[in-house]
Amino acid sequence: MTSVIRFTEVGEPDVLKVETIGELFPGAGEVRLEQEAIGVNFLDVTQRNGAVPIPLPSGLGLEGAGRVAAVGAGVSNVQVGDRVAYATGPMGAYAAARLYPAERLVKIPDELSFENAAATMFKGITAQYLLKSTYPVGPGTTILLYGVAGGLGAIMVPWAKHLGAHVIGVVSKQASVEKAQALGCDHVLVFDPDTLASKVASITDGRKVDVVYDPIGRVSFEASLDSLRPRGLMVSFGASSGVPSAVELAKLNTKGSLFLTRPSLAAHTASVAEYQERAQDVLAAIGAGIITPQIWASYPLADAARAHADLESGRSSGAIILKP
Repeated sequence: MTSVIRFTEVGEPDVLKVETIGELFPGAGEVRLEQEAIGVNFLDVTQRNGAVPIPLPSGLGLEGAGRVAAVGAGVSNVQVGDRVAYATGPMGAYAAARLYPAERLVKIPDELSFENAAATMFKGITAQYLLKSTYPVGPGTTILLYGVAGGLGAIMVPWAKHLGAHVIGVVSKQASVEKAQALGCDHVLVFDPDTLASKVASITDGRKVDVVYDPIGRVSFEASLDSLRPRGLMVSFGASSGVPSAVELAKLNTKGSLFLTRPSLAAHTASVAEYQERAQDVLAAIGAGIITPQIWASYPLADAARAHADLESGRSSGAIILKP
């Protein structure tokens, strides 16, 4: 029997329940993956609480790592015993074992632990496309990045610095400033929507920033727009405070011909080739020491609800994983 986490209605973390299922047999193009570690991401929270609607009942989770236990017909890219990880759908990562499309698996090196792989792959690919595709960050780029004390920030800050960026980090509380500085932020601001833009202008001698990476959403949106230089790019890629309100196109014009985008991991990993290319770039960055996996806490799979509560409350300061 295999333990899995499922939910039948949206709500608080306690809607997540442990269920057991029978033996799994991979179909054509699939593998049975015995999981060693599972990544928990804020997207999981928004799917559980209904902010991001999904069909119910459902499993949860898009990131994990483990060993291939069985392969279905036509699978040639992996074999039984391979150490692998993944960071895209189908959902269902919150499980001791699962069936998964073989072509979406990424082989991981022996020196990378299952725990670090599960804590890094989803956030790493997100950081990779944000820094290299959404806006090509390079020497001289000035960025404003929210949530630098969290799991994604711990990857984006050092990677952006490696690419040559000047990083202004935003944290939610004074207690997180020291960590943000240790990651390499050139400046750290504690979020206040009324003063953020003016502080950014002061730091940059009035120029403001080239790009804002904003996973917060509703409460930060206006401050983010006001922190951009003319023709700067607003990247709204999360909604921890709710989805931003609709934008009048004229506002982008009056604030300096701004650009606005709402990117997603799915759109940047739609093809197997692109997905694998981005994943390999993440693994290379880990191997080169550009980014370092940072796990804040590990929970038993059965304690998924507690993991969600800690993530949603803002208690966490780094990646969270589940262990079957």
